[in-house]
Amino acid sequence: MSERLLFHSTRGAASATLEQAIAAGLAPDGGLYVPEALPRLTIEAFDGAETLPEIASVLLAPFFAGSSLAGALPEICAEALNFPTPLSRLSQRRQAYLLELFHGPTAAFKDIGARFLAACLTRLRRGATQALTILVATSGDTGAAVAAALHRQPGVHVVILYPDGRVSPRQAHQLGCFGDNVQALRVDGSFDDCQRMVKAMLNDSELQAQLPLSSANSISLGRLLPQMSYYAQAALTIWREHGTEAGFIVPTGNLGNALACVWAREMGLPIGYIHLACNANATLPDYFGGADYTPQPTVATLANAMDVGAPSNFERLRWTFPHDNELRSELSASSTNDAEIRQTLVRHAKDEGEIVCPHTATALRVLDELADDGTPRVIAATAHPAKFETVLEPLGISPEVPGSLAAMLYRSASAEALAANEDALREWLLAQVEKA
Repeated sequence: MSERLLFHSTRGAASATLEQAIAAGLAPDGGLYVPEALPRLTIEAFDGAETLPEIASVLLAPFFAGSSLAGALPEICAEALNFPTPLSRLSQRRQAYLLELFHGPTAAFKDIGARFLAACLTRLRRGATQALTILVATSGDTGAAVAAALHRQPGVHVVILYPDGRVSPRQAHQLGCFGDNVQALRVDGSFDDCQRMVKAMLNDSELQAQLPLSSANSISLGRLLPQMSYYAQAALTIWREHGTEAGFIVPTGNLGNALACVWAREMGLPIGYIHLACNANATLPDYFGGADYTPQPTVATLANAMDVGAPSNFERLRWTFPHDNELRSELSASSTNDAEIRQTLVRHAKDEGEIVCPHTATALRVLDELADDGTPRVIAATAHPAKFETVLEPLGISPEVPGSLAAMLYRSASAEALAANEDALREWLLAQVEKA
């Protein structure tokens, strides 16, 4: 049997197996699970691996080694990563590419991690006698992806918390359209409120004794690990074609997607610079500009899925690069305001025929400001633009609605109101126990 990798909390010495880390979501001390050390792979290790499932199987094998899921890893990858993530040329004027991550069931990159996590959980829970409740705080796209991945799965309930009025109408409809084992709660607050409430429940041992809980947010190791695979595939494609590293510009809020790119680079993939493209929530740009890391109140923006003032995965980033000087030398970050997002959306749609979502526009804004030095650059396109019609249509941009999204919008949808405090969520969850 291959050597088994253990996982530790970012806040202490508590250790867990892969199975325990995936099932728990959050470590007992409130920290996030990280491996003992990031495995290293050579580029040659991926020889013969072309498709996303094939690359993911090679990339993730060291994390799964010795676990009960190791033998099923290729099957899990094939089952979860069964839609395209194409790398399309942005413009003939520059060596730039769009990594399209929005071709899954809910039209957002979150489908990749959510489906992989669901495939792992369903295997880990075979034979379980008590239902598991998955708590999800979402700023727009995570909730629908998790709901779609776990809808009607036996022995699993999904509870989605989202900030009322701070997601797009189509996102809100997606969150509330599933029913069955999925319940949406519209919270009278911000995403950071939702995230704080979920973490409080996961750390409540008394509640956990009555109602087993886990998380499917980007704090979940089971979502983070597979997200490395599409960065690996894009980097390998460019390396094989041009023999050079690609730079990546990643729209980010809670830092899960960007951290996946960082970890892929640390594992040995041919990735050069990584730039974090943020909206007006400037916690990360301020830090990388030299300020102390200071979480800030959330600001509502057009790129709503990135409206995060206290990005959870910063703990994992600090674990990866423990010293401020080192961390700041490894990454860069910038902020784009709503006016600049609108300008970027209009310019690319009307001048170049490139219709993107507001989040992807923050990355395009960064690209537009870079000198064209021939370096291959990859923009992570995180969501389908049709999910943001209230932003795009007033600008004269009308993207076609993909079939999977249209089917969800055809269903009826509902969400229950909830106050933005831990007591309200605890009472709601306990009421579900009484109903059961």
